[in-house]
Amino acid sequence: MSTMSDTPVLDTLAAMTMDSIERCGMSEDMLILTRIAALVASDAPSISYLAHLGPAVEANVTASQLQDVLVAIAPIVGTARVMSAAGHIAEAMGVAIAVADAALQEQLDSGTR
Repeated sequence: MSTMSDTPVLDTLAAMTMDSIERCGMSEDMLILTRIAALVASDAPSISYLAHLGPAVEANVTASQLQDVLVAIAPIVGTARVMSAAGHIAEAMGVAIAVADAALQEQLDSGTR
């Protein structure tokens, strides 16, 4: 029996992700790129890409590598999914930048008080 949580869905997703990482023999960058390819194939929303931005940065995934994945899978998943993914990725990056800017501004504001 599991313990109650305020975020059971998020907790389940995090546990599934950790289990997948522990059982996978891929390098961190390859794992993230593979997950991004799967997100494209499933026409995932922006929030799904946002959840992978931090791990992608930590794994030193480059924009060039991301573009290569989109180019590689385009013939399989189709141009509509790739273009949709590009928009979702851009939106996720915009959210990540806005959150980082807000956090930085909060730090600056608290430092001047």
